[in-house]
Amino acid sequence: MRTEPEASYRETARVALSGDLVVVGGGLAGVCCAITAARAGAQVALIQDRPMLGGNASSEVRLWVLGATAHMTNNNRWAREGGVVNEIFVENMYRNPDGNPIIFDTILLEKVCEEPNITLLLNTAVNEVVKAGPDRIAAVRGYCSQNETRYEVSAPLFCDASGDGVVGHLAGAAYRMGAEGMQEFGERFAPDPAEYGELLGHSIYFVSKDAGHPVRYVAPSYALRDITTIPRYGRFNARDSGPWYWWIEYGGRLDTVHDTEAIKWELWKVAYGVWDYIKNSGRFSEAANLTLEWVGMIPGKRESRRFEGDTMLIQQDIVEQRAHVDDVAHGGWSIDLHPADGVYSPKPGCNQWHARGVYGIPYRCLYSRNIHNLFLAGRIISASHVAFGSTRVMATCAVVAQAVGMAAAICRRDGWLPADLSEPERVKSLQRDLIRQGQHIPEVRLVDPDDLAQRAAISASSSFRLRELAPDGPALPLAHSWAQLLPLKAGPLPKMVIWVDVGRPAALTLELRTSDRPSNHTPDVVLDRREVALEPGTCQRVDLDWRGSLTEARYVFLCLLQNPDVSVRCTEQRVTGLLSARHRSTQAPASDIGVETFEFWCPERRPGGRNLAVAVEPGLEAWSPENVANGWQRPTNAPNAWVADPNDPLPALALQWETPQAIGRIVLAFDTDWDHPMETVQMPHAESVMPFCARRYRVRDEESRVIAECADNHQARNEIVLAPPVRTRRLTVEVLESHGPVPAALYEVRCYES
Repeated sequence: MRTEPEASYRETARVALSGDLVVVGGGLAGVCCAITAARAGAQVALIQDRPMLGGNASSEVRLWVLGATAHMTNNNRWAREGGVVNEIFVENMYRNPDGNPIIFDTILLEKVCEEPNITLLLNTAVNEVVKAGPDRIAAVRGYCSQNETRYEVSAPLFCDASGDGVVGHLAGAAYRMGAEGMQEFGERFAPDPAEYGELLGHSIYFVSKDAGHPVRYVAPSYALRDITTIPRYGRFNARDSGPWYWWIEYGGRLDTVHDTEAIKWELWKVAYGVWDYIKNSGRFSEAANLTLEWVGMIPGKRESRRFEGDTMLIQQDIVEQRAHVDDVAHGGWSIDLHPADGVYSPKPGCNQWHARGVYGIPYRCLYSRNIHNLFLAGRIISASHVAFGSTRVMATCAVVAQAVGMAAAICRRDGWLPADLSEPERVKSLQRDLIRQGQHIPEVRLVDPDDLAQRAAISASSSFRLRELAPDGPALPLAHSWAQLLPLKAGPLPKMVIWVDVGRPAALTLELRTSDRPSNHTPDVVLDRREVALEPGTCQRVDLDWRGSLTEARYVFLCLLQNPDVSVRCTEQRVTGLLSARHRSTQAPASDIGVETFEFWCPERRPGGRNLAVAVEPGLEAWSPENVANGWQRPTNAPNAWVADPNDPLPALALQWETPQAIGRIVLAFDTDWDHPMETVQMPHAESVMPFCARRYRVRDEESRVIAECADNHQARNEIVLAPPVRTRRLTVEVLESHGPVPAALYEVRCYES
């Protein structure tokens, strides 16, 4: 029993917390920032104004997480984001291949709760900033309505990952809202403010399901009655729901911060009106048994404030793939701008223009130029409106936030402010620590003097050599042009053989292509061309003696151009670093908007996507054991992996030192198929684990004693802590089983004293 005497006034409870870093915003960016910083030793407070984590990725909004892979619709091969966000991707595939948003919620919450250095405050909205001077934040204050508690959280460093930039706004950080004119940065894709608008709007999704019996629907009174006010209403159908209706968008002509509630009501009006049209217009008989299972309670936001850092990413950085000395993350989504009138616009729902490959994002975009202890993460980083069209997607926001989390841990350790870390020599330490955790930074390989593997002689029980991918698979009709990607070293072009089925006499055109730069995978440079006369027959051998040479290692595309009378034989063999691709379309802007014309050649989605059968003479030796110490953890201009011979009964890789080494920690990087997008929700996947990934492995010392083993791995990055450290001259990693019928593969082995 508790009683309280009468009082003229009472206050809510107050709690004061402190730490090394305060992260405001628990979307995917805030989650990845907090986890990265916490694992690097920082004490982190993560403050989220919603009851769950994930933001637009959560079950409240239900948008799949995507980034540089772009649903495999561009030329960014092996481009999925790394580090913590990849760990989340892979875990979600393992537990949640059906893309259930509720399950994804639990995975995000579990990842945060497993970190002892994170204090999580849910349902807590930050609405006040305490300053320690004109250019410093001392604390943030927020209120949790669920426990009637006001929190004041102080730290030397803050990260605004709130989406709308509430901390930066309250602290007085310089920001922009709307689109820059073409003249400011020379961005030829800058939109016309009057005709196209300056802001992207919000979206609310709905999800339907088959109830198994007829379902009647009576729309609420506020539902849109005249669906013809939506110019693209003819695109509505009973099949699509969820993020497939991303173009039900509104609000780009309003204040996308302060008018959010008004925007939400308009989107509810549209969503319920669209469902009324689908159910009751009489045009969709297949909708009879469908029921409305879910409608979003909050809108998914695209754009509001963008804050100014010490530099600003612009269109040319993306299109030209400019390198910056302080690049710390990568992007690769298209420059994706939407008309401000959204669903009510007669224009297409978006304009998407891609670069030829991925681009780097510099560290100087990730902190405020005038609030000196404020980091920026997620969609509010320092980018122009046009560049924001690419950087705004969640997987890109996540890797940017991972860079912030690591930077914050370094700054706290060394007593620096964010800008102090931007000095070229200092930023190298940030790049090194990020790559150690699986982050990919274009054109930046890991240089790690602490890695004992760099001083070891590396050998293997066998290595894959591509002499022949046997024509033991189905015949693939050349209804489209197809290509096989092959990793070649510098030197003369090798001879090749393919096998084809021919229905009637035909002339087949073949080209050997490569990319404009070694690490790109856009086949825009023709090295040689052949036209071969073919007679009818099955599994005919076609010999190709190419002319020319390469000056450096890179992937080439063996292209078979479209011919409906010819089918090419495929192989059942799958190998890390090999894939085939189909000519999907050509990007060709109608006017000079500062983007380039080129073709898209894209693989089939998993579990499809067989390699084309091919023989190569001399054989390709791109999968040597030394690759595990070359500083790359995914294919770039080469596979960058050790792959065993498919017939090796016990694939093993060995590191040998001249003198005994004290090894306290081992890091292994396996292949979880960096090319697969692993969309998190709404889209089901046929597999829960990538077949290239090692399932069972063990590690032995020089006495052949097992010092570590794993019986059921599915993750890309495995960190083994040996306590106490093992002293040995030799380590052997034995890959006992993969998750599919593929040769054993290993991207990286690193060893440390502690």
